[in-house]
Amino acid sequence: MICIRRCRSGSGLSGRAGGVSGERPAAACGILAVAAIVSVLATGSARAEDTGAAIAANGAPAGVPACASCHGAQGEGNAAAGFPRLAGLSAPYIQAQLTAFASGRRDNPVMMPVAKMLNADQAGAVAAYYAHLPGPALPKAIPAATSPGAILALDGRWSDGIPACVACHGPDGIGVGTAFPPLAGQPAGYLKAQLEAWQQDKRPPGPLGLMGAVAKRLTPADVADVTHWFATLTGGAGK
Repeated sequence: MICIRRCRSGSGLSGRAGGVSGERPAAACGILAVAAIVSVLATGSARAEDTGAAIAANGAPAGVPACASCHGAQGEGNAAAGFPRLAGLSAPYIQAQLTAFASGRRDNPVMMPVAKMLNADQAGAVAAYYAHLPGPALPKAIPAATSPGAILALDGRWSDGIPACVACHGPDGIGVGTAFPPLAGQPAGYLKAQLEAWQQDKRPPGPLGLMGAVAKRLTPADVADVTHWFATLTGGAGK
């Protein structure tokens, strides 16, 4: 901001200096000002991640438990307990889910009370921290689309109005943007619980109501098959 004031006042970098016209120093001043803003934003982001890391490892004074106690030390999740991977998910997606838990729009007896204890800054910090962590490596090879779960995931079943999962969630379920999270490598138990939550209207239906509608067209066998297939992949939002 000092640089901006000098440019406006005509002092400091204004005028000719060393044979350089007044316009060039003014332009340089603008570049410096932008660089300063970027630096401030980067510092703020780093501080948010530090706060998120502290909450993830130790919880928060208001009674928030450590995220790592369920989601793993590096956000890798806990397949045996059905807790999802958070590492590498997008920050807007994680924050949106925390907001949904806090409001009750996403029904989960574990996460609802935790999300309610987080303020907006804490939720944003936790989201930024996990988004910064690397997800698992992408799969080296994808199993052939011969099993019922693979066929649903890769081709869908249009006769029943079921599109391919990868049409929204990206090639082999690696995730797309902030609205469609990675499915590859998430625990089968977690994915199954989410499809059942959509079937029972315990989760917001997602963009254009897609997930609520698709989930309700799946049979119990479909749910078991497709979640098992995605869980066997080692892919995800690798960074």
